[in-house]
Amino acid sequence: MGDDSEWMKLPIDQKCEHKIWKARLNGYEEALKLFQRIEDEKSPEWGKYLGLVKRFVTDSNAVAQLKGLEAALAYIENAHVAGKTTGEVVSGVVCKVFNQPKARAKELGSDICLMYIEIEKAEVVQDELIKGLDNKNPKIVVTCLETLRKALCEFGSKIITLKPVVKVLPKQFESREKAVRDEAKLLAVEIYRWIRDALRAPLQNINSVQLKDLEEEWLKLPTTAPKQTRFLRSQQDLKAKFEQQQAAGGDEADGDNDEEAEIAQVDPYELLEAVEILSKLPKDFYEKIEAKKWQERKEALEAVETLTKNPKLENGDYGDLVRALKKVIGKDANVMLVAMAAKCLAALAAGLRKKFGTYAGLVVPTILEKFKEKKPQVVQALQEAIDAVFLTTTLQNISEDVLSVMDNKNPSIKQQASLFLARSFCRCTPSTLPKSVLKPFCAAFLKQVNDSAPEVRDAAFEALGTAMKVVGEKAVNPFLTDVDKLKLDKIKECADKVELVGKKGGGSGGEKKEKPAAKAPSVEAPAKPSGPSKKAPPAKAAGPPKKGKPASAPSAKSKKGPDAKEFVETELSLEVCEEKASAVLPASCMQLLDSGNWKERLASMEEFQRAVEQMDKSEMPCQALVRMLAKKPGWKETNFQVMQMKLHVVGLIAQKGLFSKTSALVVLDGLVDKVGDVKCGSNAKEALTAIGEACSLPWIAEQVVSLAFAQKNPKNQAETLNWLANAMKEFGFAGINVKAFINNVKTALGATNPAVRTSAIALLGVMYLYMGAPLRMFFEDEKPALLQQINAEFEKMQGQSPPAPFRGAKKAGAEEEGDVAEEEEVDGGPGDIMDLLPRTDISDKITYDMVSKISDKNWKVRKEGLDEVAAIISEAKFIQPSIGELPMALKGRLNDSNKLLVQQTLNILQQIATAMGPSLKQHVRNLGIPVITVLGDSKANVRAAAMTTLNAWVEQTGMKEWLEGEDLSEELKKENPFLRQELLGWLAEKLPTLRTVPSDLMLCLPNLYACLEDRSGDVRKKAQDALPTFMMHLGYEKMVKATSKLKPASKDQVVGMLEKARALMPAKPAAPGKAAASKPASSAPAAKQASAPARNQSPSEDFSEPEPKPDTKKSKPAGPAAKKGVVGKKPPVKAGAKDEEDRSGPIFILVPNAKEQRIKEEKGLKILKWNFMTPRDEYVEQLKTQMSTCLPKWLQDELFHFDFQRHVKAIGVMIEHMEPECDAVISCLDLVLKWFTLRFFDTNTSVLMKVLEFLKLLFTMLSRKNYQLSDYEASSFIPYLILKVGESKDVVRKDVRAILTMLCKVYAASKVFPFLMDGTKSKNSKQRSECLEELGCLIENFGMNVCQPTPAKALKEIGIHIGDRDTTVRNAALNTVVAVYNTCGEQVFKLIGNLSEKEMSMLEERIKRSAKKTPAPSTKQERPQREQPTNPNATFLRKPAQEEVPNKLNQARAQNAHLEQSSASIPKEFQLDLDVFENNHTCASEIPDLVQHKLDEVLEPVMIPERKIRSVSPHFDDIHNSTASTINFVISQVASGDINTSIQALAQIDEVLRQADKAEAMSGHIDQFLIATFMQLRLIYNTHMADDRLDKKDVFKLYSCIIGNMLSLFSMESLAREASMGVLKDLMHGLITLMLDSRVEDIEDGQQLIRSVNLLMVRVLEKSDQTNILSALLVLLQDSLISTAGSPMFSELVMKCLWRMIRFLPQTINSINLDRILLDVHNFMKVFPKEKLKQLKSDVPHRTLKTLLHTLCRLTGSKILDHMSMIENRNESELEAHLRRVVKHSVNLSGLKSDKSTEKGALRSDDKVIKAKVSDILSEIFKKIGSKENTKEGLTELYEYKQKYSDADLEPFLRNTSQFFQSYVERGLRMIESEREGKGRIQTSTGIPQHSTDSYLPSSSAVPVSSNGEDLNAAAYYERLKILRQRRGLENSTPEEDRPPLSSLRPSVASSTDMLHSKLSQLKESREHFQQEQSHSHSPTRSSSPASNLDDLKKRLERIKSNRQ
Repeated sequence: MGDDSEWMKLPIDQKCEHKIWKARLNGYEEALKLFQRIEDEKSPEWGKYLGLVKRFVTDSNAVAQLKGLEAALAYIENAHVAGKTTGEVVSGVVCKVFNQPKARAKELGSDICLMYIEIEKAEVVQDELIKGLDNKNPKIVVTCLETLRKALCEFGSKIITLKPVVKVLPKQFESREKAVRDEAKLLAVEIYRWIRDALRAPLQNINSVQLKDLEEEWLKLPTTAPKQTRFLRSQQDLKAKFEQQQAAGGDEADGDNDEEAEIAQVDPYELLEAVEILSKLPKDFYEKIEAKKWQERKEALEAVETLTKNPKLENGDYGDLVRALKKVIGKDANVMLVAMAAKCLAALAAGLRKKFGTYAGLVVPTILEKFKEKKPQVVQALQEAIDAVFLTTTLQNISEDVLSVMDNKNPSIKQQASLFLARSFCRCTPSTLPKSVLKPFCAAFLKQVNDSAPEVRDAAFEALGTAMKVVGEKAVNPFLTDVDKLKLDKIKECADKVELVGKKGGGSGGEKKEKPAAKAPSVEAPAKPSGPSKKAPPAKAAGPPKKGKPASAPSAKSKKGPDAKEFVETELSLEVCEEKASAVLPASCMQLLDSGNWKERLASMEEFQRAVEQMDKSEMPCQALVRMLAKKPGWKETNFQVMQMKLHVVGLIAQKGLFSKTSALVVLDGLVDKVGDVKCGSNAKEALTAIGEACSLPWIAEQVVSLAFAQKNPKNQAETLNWLANAMKEFGFAGINVKAFINNVKTALGATNPAVRTSAIALLGVMYLYMGAPLRMFFEDEKPALLQQINAEFEKMQGQSPPAPFRGAKKAGAEEEGDVAEEEEVDGGPGDIMDLLPRTDISDKITYDMVSKISDKNWKVRKEGLDEVAAIISEAKFIQPSIGELPMALKGRLNDSNKLLVQQTLNILQQIATAMGPSLKQHVRNLGIPVITVLGDSKANVRAAAMTTLNAWVEQTGMKEWLEGEDLSEELKKENPFLRQELLGWLAEKLPTLRTVPSDLMLCLPNLYACLEDRSGDVRKKAQDALPTFMMHLGYEKMVKATSKLKPASKDQVVGMLEKARALMPAKPAAPGKAAASKPASSAPAAKQASAPARNQSPSEDFSEPEPKPDTKKSKPAGPAAKKGVVGKKPPVKAGAKDEEDRSGPIFILVPNAKEQRIKEEKGLKILKWNFMTPRDEYVEQLKTQMSTCLPKWLQDELFHFDFQRHVKAIGVMIEHMEPECDAVISCLDLVLKWFTLRFFDTNTSVLMKVLEFLKLLFTMLSRKNYQLSDYEASSFIPYLILKVGESKDVVRKDVRAILTMLCKVYAASKVFPFLMDGTKSKNSKQRSECLEELGCLIENFGMNVCQPTPAKALKEIGIHIGDRDTTVRNAALNTVVAVYNTCGEQVFKLIGNLSEKEMSMLEERIKRSAKKTPAPSTKQERPQREQPTNPNATFLRKPAQEEVPNKLNQARAQNAHLEQSSASIPKEFQLDLDVFENNHTCASEIPDLVQHKLDEVLEPVMIPERKIRSVSPHFDDIHNSTASTINFVISQVASGDINTSIQALAQIDEVLRQADKAEAMSGHIDQFLIATFMQLRLIYNTHMADDRLDKKDVFKLYSCIIGNMLSLFSMESLAREASMGVLKDLMHGLITLMLDSRVEDIEDGQQLIRSVNLLMVRVLEKSDQTNILSALLVLLQDSLISTAGSPMFSELVMKCLWRMIRFLPQTINSINLDRILLDVHNFMKVFPKEKLKQLKSDVPHRTLKTLLHTLCRLTGSKILDHMSMIENRNESELEAHLRRVVKHSVNLSGLKSDKSTEKGALRSDDKVIKAKVSDILSEIFKKIGSKENTKEGLTELYEYKQKYSDADLEPFLRNTSQFFQSYVERGLRMIESEREGKGRIQTSTGIPQHSTDSYLPSSSAVPVSSNGEDLNAAAYYERLKILRQRRGLENSTPEEDRPPLSSLRPSVASSTDMLHSKLSQLKESREHFQQEQSHSHSPTRSSSPASNLDDLKKRLERIKSNRQ
């Protein structure tokens, strides 16, 4: 079992990888429990097992594997990260589990696969299972099939993609293994359940017997659609619904079924493999099809028919074949062949589907024409053909062709066209059959319903009925205004009969809502046709008040359908009007209306106005009132005041009442007449505007303009136009019928009156805002002078955007019409305007000759043909979409070998785009897509021309047509870098401007991902730029899903890029303001959007609240896109102004723990380790991703921009922000440094210099913050910095060296050393020499300790370079070895190993030379000056500037140089150190060393014993702050084997610790220092104490120094808290060992030492981080109990410490991390279960533990149970059970009682004390005060007790004690009180710190500050003064006299610290002397030092010298 016990101790994850199967089994069992216990799915614990899960399932031991499978299943079910393991685990399951004999293993394997599917990894699982079907082991194949079947059965065909499964299924039926065939059959049956007959085609070729079996099985299946029974994590809502249905059962469930079956309907086409047929056509097909013999033609067609029977065809160029078939249909006289050709065409269309759309326009006209044929079989074949073709295209694309035959003379053609449309409508939805398409068709049908041929009429009725069924009655009614009731009923009857394809009762919803409309025509018939029926009918454009009930008959509907949404009323007779008016107006008013006296008329008008103002909307008879106003004198009123009032009242009525067009017509004439009136004009205009709000602007504009121009008054005409221009701005442009008044505007332009012309031009300017360039087309024929004025006006408007409408729009337009209206706008926007232009049909000019010319072999002839085409188009100006054979001819020229012709063709296509307008859409497939192909041309000018053409087309067509179908993805598939980068750039520009895109965009993803890994960098970049724009439409999830087909390596890379793209994703353009259908853009094409795009995007960019005027682009998305040009480039760039504002905030973002997470990920190899020769793309991408959280987006764009100037700018910004945001900089320091390493690989010097400037500032800041680089940061930065040290430019090298120097302040020099050693291996000689120089500096500054791994190895490496070919390298190597020689003398020859003779002589020569140059260890400043001339490389000083720094110490030493007796050639240790640290200003060293002094100066008498407020170590003032590297060095000397070295170092550190302003320099070095300290303690314990030759006084002195230092350290809470748990444990171990060391008592004053240690331990317990110390004690206790060798006293002392901690728990509980403590207790209880604890000799450990837990429970209550998160197997933990018991128990006890008792329990570590009385507690406390060891503890307890129970009576306990004891207790309590209040700490002196102010020992320094001002006697003060003077070196007393006779003041314990002080003061004297010489004034009066100590120094010098020699 020996082995067992070993692995039992391992953590779970290590057990799971153990080589012993039992260990693994145990690991899996524990892992399973752990996985079931972890509640947080994102817990970091899961990450540990990411790499192990595969091993769980592939374990070689069957028993372990079973348990591993269970654990893996639990992991997958619960872990958030489990998805990452899918591929490897499932493949492991397939290969290693599905072949197992045990059913249980297979079952678990299968469950694992299904669980992966549940966590959204269906595709990966399915791929692995399908791979498994190719395995040779039939067991695996069977289980894979079975698992697939289960998955399909549970998750359904939506989640399990059936296409790949169906593809491999037939192969399984051919298997030799019966089991495989049977399982395949079961799977086929399951698939059939889901997709029904779609499965028949793929399986038609399997064995007939098997097929028959299957057919039988299929028949047995129930007909109800199957249901998904298991749901993905993302489908929890469906799951809940499903469970409800299960519970409810019955109809509800069935009802839903249909719907789901609908959704899950699988298209059999998708399951088929495409077949390539073009190559299989007979070679002579094209000759035969033209043959004269019909049999030959028939043969050719039969061949095609056979080939096209394949249900799915491979894409290709079918143009020639289609043309051949078309020719047969159109021209062949043999009707049988026509029918065959039609069948072939139908089969082609069915096999190619959307890919056939290109040819649809080519064949539809021919088929329609052929419908003149009477033979039924021909007609049927043609119907099938045209229906099949329809499915491949859209109604819009073929609408022109169909409309052209609707008025054909042949009734058959008309009938079949209408029937075709009826069938087509069946397949449409309201969105695919917008009003813009339906309108022309309805007009044609209406002609046909009156046709003489009954079959034509019936067909028209059927088509109209179908349309009504599809889009709803409401939408069609406007087109049927003139249809009589009989016909209307017939249409409705047809509508009822129609069965829509594809959706059961699709129109029924509309139907139901439509019915009421039919019954109440007055209400709804006139309503706006496409309004969603849920909207209340009466909401119309009548201004806010118009919401009342509608009036009467539908017949009065306006002639313009789309505007028929307003309230309609019939015309009333004058009598009725008078009657109605008199009912609401005062009688007097009615009488005086036509009075002859104007004043009476005015009075009556005032009454009229008042009455109108008070009238209720519903009661106001508007028509009656306005007729009253029009009564004589009516509008001929002569008095302007009456007239003004009249006009005002008209406006009021229009605003307040239900104002109809009928009422408007009554007043309009009069209003227009007054518009030009000087006095009444403004009132007239206001009235017109009010009527506009009531009756819609488009209608009133038309009326007003025609009325104005029917008059002759130019003033009225001008003002009408002015009013209209203004009204357009207020109402917006929606629905304006330009055509209606464009002629009047032309008239105005030709008017003689300049005012009219000016107004007309101003109106055109406003219209231009909305319509853009097309408006100009109406005026092309005007005179040049006028045209110039119009152009000038348009230019003024250029760049302006139309104002947001604020009238009418709110009610009209979008809200009323809802989505359908929008649809109309989208399709019909610019189109509406374009439709108004007169277009020429040029199809008859496109002759056969011209087309054949274009295709001629001779390029000149081809050019001639193209010239002719260009001439025809430019002559026609505007053309109709029918252009005959031209598209195919031009398409051929786009790949002409002559590039000039390609360009000419592109120019013609641009011409066509402008000339054809929006109808161009139908040519996108056959002419537009080939333009994209030209983007792949190798010539830049051709590509540019293609791009211009493309944009010109898109401007007319919009983007939708381009994105539909597979054409775009086919283009991207072509591996042409030019094509790819141009196309991707274009898409990146266009996509952000679109609100919606066709789903076919998904098809581009695989090719887009391929582009991300293209060989061309440009393509990759463009693809990355396009990613966010794709993502804004497709969404992140879909795009990630699409990566599943990629190879794993590619997938990771692409997913990373997607993550980044997610951050850059632009917001979609604001949806066209629902609030404003009239938004100007509705009909505005691109021209004005050229200016708008930037503004248009602003809302999406800013995420500000949408301003009232985002350019709601309803117009074709192409609008903005086309003219977008630069602006649209890619969203991140356009942020412009917005970003400028964003740049004001902080740029470094502090993300807590992010750096730790990155370190973890790099260690776990989850990300690339930052290690490369040159940075590859994936490193840059990874860094970019990591930085995205720490830096703002704009800065990241700058940092990763390809332009170096952006880098310089970005670094500048970072420099500005570095100081204020230093904490955040530190939090992302690793990333910042990594980015700078990338810049080291740039060649641009200006960037490099900026980089170095930043780094210098950065490291200065870091060293000021005392930050220490982590190894992770250093290793990813230093190697790359060292590369730059070999830069050819001096200025760069100098900076890099300066940075390396600074680096040593923030990263240990000994760790920098190996990096430099690696640098010496470079091929670059400059780099080698500089690295060697730098190594020399390190050795010179930090001694031999920096040499890694050992001085010998390092020196041998350096020695190799002495033989280098390059002189500078040789010199540098020699200088470095000389530096070593200067440090360790002759030993260097031993260390360096064997050198060749030549090298050795060079070295010796160099050493001699260096010795000559240093006659004495002169100041370091002189040496380099002297060395420089000989060899410039020899100097190690970085900055010559330093040589000027005056150094007083050096001057002093220079004067004393003659006293130096030592040998010149080998400087001695202290002097060299002094030199090194003295002069190296970069490392502010603080090591006091022996210095020669003039004795007479030393012996001068003391003049004034001044107190030094702060003593400063050598040249502390020259350098402002101590540096990390020096501290590192000094700390390393603390652990030195030489007692004196160690004492020197400790004194040095003490110096720092005792000065509040310097102490913080130690921050970050505490652990290091403590480790050095306890190593020294161990050394003393094991070596020094055992060495009899050593003077024990020296050892005591060392002990005193250590304890003094520790006390200083632990008196500063901020530093003390930095000590980590492990270090504290070792420290406590060392201190307790020291306390128990019996040898110490034998030393003189040993008792004192032990008391000091006791005091130190108390302070450690109090000041350290409470969690760490408590943790350390628990671990220490555990160790001490395990080890049998240790003394029992040891564990007893540990427990005492624990009790002390327990007693203070009430105060410290909040700062303790309970989770960690409980984990430690848990681990303790694991090692020492209850039984084992009880078996120990003493029960104290058991009681200690219980007390600790009880106290914790008492303080936290039941919350304690929430703190067990770190314990792995909670349920098994004894701790949990114990805590539950305690919690339960403590609940039962009453609050106060249990509170006290637990506390006492803690004090006495005995649970039975619960019932103890107060007196027991107090007597316990006084017992402690009386005992020697625990006196301080007792005082503290007493103080706290008094605090808690202020009324407690201490009298009985103090009565019997001595006066001395009483005053001691009182003073002790006062001390504690003053300390607690922060008064006790006195930081004035600079001697060894005032340990005496400790809370438990009354002390000398604290006595005078006694809180009650007790009168202390003079003797005591005198004694105290003596001590202080002695400490300052101002009292020449011997150590024995130091102990002050203060026993009268306090107990002997108190003197322990003084004792320590006095001992330590001895060792300080040499330094005191030194410091006094150094002190600010340097006055001779202050440099006195006790003579007695000089002997000491001299002795030590002699000793050192003798050692050296």
